[in-house]
Amino acid sequence: MNIFIGGSIGISKLNATIRKRLDDFIQRGDAILIGDANGADKAVQTYLAEQHYSNVTVYCMEECRNNAGGWPTRHIEPPSKKKDSSYYATKDRVMFEEAKCGMMLWDSKSKGTLQNVLNLVGAGKRTLVYFAPSKEFQVVATEQDLQSLLARCRPGDLDAAARKLGLKTPLTQPQLPLSPA
Repeated sequence: MNIFIGGSIGISKLNATIRKRLDDFIQRGDAILIGDANGADKAVQTYLAEQHYSNVTVYCMEECRNNAGGWPTRHIEPPSKKKDSSYYATKDRVMFEEAKCGMMLWDSKSKGTLQNVLNLVGAGKRTLVYFAPSKEFQVVATEQDLQSLLARCRPGDLDAAARKLGLKTPLTQPQLPLSPA
């Protein structure tokens, strides 16, 4: 199964709970689709490389910033040369389209990780979200699951994310379908 794994730049260490989920994917032989960013992407890549796991594809824009295991890469054509959030979101859109499901490591503030959750759920793809503030996973497969996750966030963080992503506020209102881009 193709699993899109991503997360917040602020998550750079993997605890036992996260490593256990990754071990489950390894044991099943799942295909991991992962980006090349610092933070969660790099931490997951490092762990998968340490486990000598080979069923990984790293999605990059023009040049890969991180590829800890020397895995095959998938270079995505940028929409423009301006390296802003929409530049890197282009590869995330390709990964969510090609994945059957997702696992996101979210610090409750990262707008890009939230957009990935919204895109996956909006496409009807189950997403396992590691919610860093409580250090636990939550399955997000429905609008109700999404609202349950968002209810755990600080309102100010949600309002800032909604403004940055161009979503209606408050985010605790139904958002599906979710991909504004």
